[in-house]
Amino acid sequence: MTFYENRVLPHLIDIACSAKPNQKQREKIVPLAEGDVLEIGFGSGLNLPFYDRQKVRKVWGLEPSEGMRRKAQAMVDASDLDVEFIDLPGESIPLEANSVDTVLVTYSLCTIADTNAALEGMRRVLKPGGTLIFCEHGLAPDENVRRWQHRLNSPWSRIAGGCNMNRDIPDLITRAGFEITVDERMYIPGIKMLCYNYWGRAKAVT
Repeated sequence: MTFYENRVLPHLIDIACSAKPNQKQREKIVPLAEGDVLEIGFGSGLNLPFYDRQKVRKVWGLEPSEGMRRKAQAMVDASDLDVEFIDLPGESIPLEANSVDTVLVTYSLCTIADTNAALEGMRRVLKPGGTLIFCEHGLAPDENVRRWQHRLNSPWSRIAGGCNMNRDIPDLITRAGFEITVDERMYIPGIKMLCYNYWGRAKAVT
């Protein structure tokens, strides 16, 4: 891992992901988590303040970046939640099958290299009847915005830690064996190429 990836990028990602519109999105969906929770892309711990303490027993925070885990540590230490880090990529989830009640993924599917493998792993660890809760930015509905997303995705990904601005989030989720039960989407304030948001809930198809 380079100095940029370990020391600089975590601060830039934290600044971008803690913008007020993103925080308002977290406020909508994080309180829906319950039971034993696997959070994919724990980052700097921005979701921690929004968990419902009356509903959540434990949070497994999967975060492969040492820099992000280091940045999150102060928030974890100050939290009254039981949080345990998993320092592996999103494609590698070292939990038993049918072991968590909720998988929460916020602004992370854009970055995971093999999203299908990661989502299949999320499906594997969910208990029967468990819920995938998601909030992601991705492919915009407007053709002119899409053109710029496709055009700038490669250089953007190189400087933004592998983030892709043009992923079709609902398609990725459904192709991995989920049925989306709540599907909401809109532009949130900010640069349009980066601010078309998808959020909702999904269940594993049986």
